[in-house]
Amino acid sequence: MTKTQTGGFTRRGILGAFAATAVAAAPTYSNAAGFLRGSGDIRRLRMYSGRTGERIDMIYWIEGDYLADAMKEINHFMRDWRTNDVKRIDTRTIDIMAAAHNLMDVTEPYMLISGYRSPRTNAMLRSRSSGVAKNSRHLKGQAADLRLGSRSVSQMARAAQSCGGGGVGRYSRSNFVHMDCGPVRSWGR
Repeated sequence: MTKTQTGGFTRRGILGAFAATAVAAAPTYSNAAGFLRGSGDIRRLRMYSGRTGERIDMIYWIEGDYLADAMKEINHFMRDWRTNDVKRIDTRTIDIMAAAHNLMDVTEPYMLISGYRSPRTNAMLRSRSSGVAKNSRHLKGQAADLRLGSRSVSQMARAAQSCGGGGVGRYSRSNFVHMDCGPVRSWGR
C-alpha cells in the first residue's frame, strides 16, 4: 500500500484522525436507554469472563421489556466469581454497557473483569489497592469493569461517557474501563 500525500497530509493520517475522533464525535444522549431507543426493538449484550471461561451473547430486551430469563443469566454471569454470590445487576448499568458497545461498532465481546462484588471480596481488594472504593457500586450490582482488545481505554471511556448515564473510570495501566449507573462523573487517565 502506498501513501498518497497532498498538501502535507497523508491519506493514512487523515483516516487515522477520523477513526480517532469518530467515537468522540458521537452524539451525547441524556442516558443510555435513550440512545438504545433508536437502535431497534432489541438490546443485546456480549461478554466473556477470563476468570470462569464463560461466555454470553444474548438479547436481554425486546420491544420495551427486559427478558426475565436473560436477566437471570446476566446476573449469574456477572456474579462474584470468588464467592459465587449472585446479585441482581441494575438494568441501567447493562444498558450503558450495551449502548457503549453499539457506539464503538464492534462485534468483539467485552471481557468482564469485575461485575458484582461481595462485601468480603471488596474488602480483600480494598486491602490490596487504594483504587477500590469502600462503598463501591460493584457491591450494589451497579458497576462493571470491562475490556476490549480492539479498542483503547480512551475509546471505550469516550463511548460510555457519551451515553451520559453514569460514572466512567479509565484505568489505563490495567487496561479496563469502569462503567456504572451512578451520578454522571469521570476519573482516571
